[in-house]
Amino acid sequence: MTTSRLVRLFDECGQSPWLDNLKRDYISSGSLQAILDTGIRGLTSNPTIFQKAIQGSADYDDQFQQLVALKYSPIDSYWELVIKDIQDSLDVFQPLYESSNRSDGFVSVEVDPNLAHDTAATELAARKLDERVNRDNVMIKIPATQEGIPVIRTMISEGRNVNVTLIFSLDRYQEVMDAYIDGLEILSAKSANSLSGVSSVASFFISRVDTEIDKRLSAIGTDEALTLCGTAAISQAKLAYKLFSQTFSGPRWAALVRRGARVQRPLWASTSTKNPSYSDTLYVDQLIGANTVNTLPDNTMLAFNDHGTPSSTIETEVDLAHARWNALSRLGIDVSIVANQLETEGVRSFQQSFTELIAALDVKAQTLRK
Repeated sequence: MTTSRLVRLFDECGQSPWLDNLKRDYISSGSLQAILDTGIRGLTSNPTIFQKAIQGSADYDDQFQQLVALKYSPIDSYWELVIKDIQDSLDVFQPLYESSNRSDGFVSVEVDPNLAHDTAATELAARKLDERVNRDNVMIKIPATQEGIPVIRTMISEGRNVNVTLIFSLDRYQEVMDAYIDGLEILSAKSANSLSGVSSVASFFISRVDTEIDKRLSAIGTDEALTLCGTAAISQAKLAYKLFSQTFSGPRWAALVRRGARVQRPLWASTSTKNPSYSDTLYVDQLIGANTVNTLPDNTMLAFNDHGTPSSTIETEVDLAHARWNALSRLGIDVSIVANQLETEGVRSFQQSFTELIAALDVKAQTLRK
């Protein structure tokens, strides 16, 4: 029997493939267990995924009708629907969480994206969500906005698992890793327990970087600019992995490792290929390395398992990645401006999905009450 490429990703390369999708039918039909059996080792969700799931099927109608009858508000109903899906999928992944010594088998759920620029409100929401889900293998998703950084530190210092989402720049990524290490040090100082129960991933977004920078390179139009199309996202990710390797080494990190600390793994997010002229497995094939996660939408997961290449690539051609990344500024592309724009658009996109779904639930509730 041929071993699946997803299994080989982990066994041969040390990368954990996670599914970037969730809907109730996955759980009720048994599909999620079947997907896990192909080699998927975790799952992520976000407000856009839940908008598509809840508005796109009748699978949530029975529970929603019960909530309306109990006079739940639309936003409270949303959280009841979401938390049921999250808890049920966490149960599916629990055996893997245990058999992997708590290194995989995680399911991520995001705080209200409308709080992305409010530190205190995000902290309260993140803590409450973690307590409501009440599973050891849940990861609470916190946006890597400037206001989100202190929340990461606090959540880790309380021994909670965190998936830091919407990272678009190397500078912000360094802040995220520093917040994780700060949080572990605070936790270590106040608790004699092992730190091995705390896990985190840092979600570095990929394809959106190419989409935006390719647009700017095409507008410049020179031969040099055009040859850089399709290289920026992978170049930045390779540099991010180098930062990761440097940050999780040395005496400061070694002291935490002695207490059982785990590295905060880089997670490659937004890895479906938006440009049809690029390979449909480009953002998987080129970003494979030890202690990393790649979240795969359904089509990318199927494509990689069909014809992807499970071979370690994240530490290859790093000098070329540096050269290509530096060439962008020489051409007049300010990557910090691009990162700020993409962060703003990413937060706004999740906020829009969240707001539209709550509005749709409100309309549906009014119809049911008539």
